[in-house]
Amino acid sequence: MNAGDGAAPAVPLTGTGSGTPAGRAFPLSGTAGSRRRARRTTMAGDRPEAAGAEGEADVGSLDGKTAIVTGAGQGVGRGIALALASEGVSVAVLGRTEAKLEKTCALIRERGARAEPLRCDVSDTGSVPDVVEEVAARLGGIDILVNNAYSGAFGPLLSMSDADFQLGFRSGPFAAFAFMKACHPHLKRRGGGSIVNLVTSAMVRWDTSTYGAYAAAKQAIGSLTRTAAAEWGADGIRVNCIAPHALSPGLKWWTEHNPAEAEEFRRTIPLGYIGDCERDIGRAVAVLVGPDMRYLTGATVPLDGGQARFG
Repeated sequence: MNAGDGAAPAVPLTGTGSGTPAGRAFPLSGTAGSRRRARRTTMAGDRPEAAGAEGEADVGSLDGKTAIVTGAGQGVGRGIALALASEGVSVAVLGRTEAKLEKTCALIRERGARAEPLRCDVSDTGSVPDVVEEVAARLGGIDILVNNAYSGAFGPLLSMSDADFQLGFRSGPFAAFAFMKACHPHLKRRGGGSIVNLVTSAMVRWDTSTYGAYAAAKQAIGSLTRTAAAEWGADGIRVNCIAPHALSPGLKWWTEHNPAEAEEFRRTIPLGYIGDCERDIGRAVAVLVGPDMRYLTGATVPLDGGQARFG
């Protein structure tokens, strides 16, 4: 669950981690060398698929592609990064907390994929073009962009400060717009690509009390997605949204400290459980950006176990 997504009770937001000085992306040490071929895996603990007759790995349908995933130090962002890596994607892991980025990169490298960590505060939109150019230089291009990072606040509108309200827009639609524009020439140069923006089922709730600022920022991302899909289709670029529920660190904390309310919440999900960040969200994104979904663009895909009613 991207911080606060869906109809779950509001939990504390941590965005992508602790702060970083504005205006720069900071390369971190320990980046991988050339990527070795490896067996596909799904989520941690699952058995890998059998290797080929001569023991060579059965790499994924996205082998050789490159991706940027923002907010990839934990939760949904990490789950998406790991799922893409399992399909052979080289991943630029963006976020604000060095230790979390290095952990995600270590997990990616265990799967035989390349990982490049970059510290980045997405709300500093002026730094985004330089970040994207750094990623393209390191990875040789960009095929996939996932705008996952978000920092914001929940609460009644009258008790919310202008600064908190504006932060949700800076880290949400403003950041997504900046990354999409900066990535566009790279995606086009590669013959097309895929952008996935994260939104929320809070946008379609009948009662959006305490979710107003969050839902407003995510609605803006949804509109931005539809427009980019219409304008960039001729360049071979697909742009879609997902609206996930997943057991992110914040939601996991809430479920552990509020078991009765958590059980009541689970009962509102037809499939009966809160999604796993990699298996239920990351794997879906890997399919969404892959060749089998080449005719889907401008869509919002609910990944919430059937809880919300979109459309």
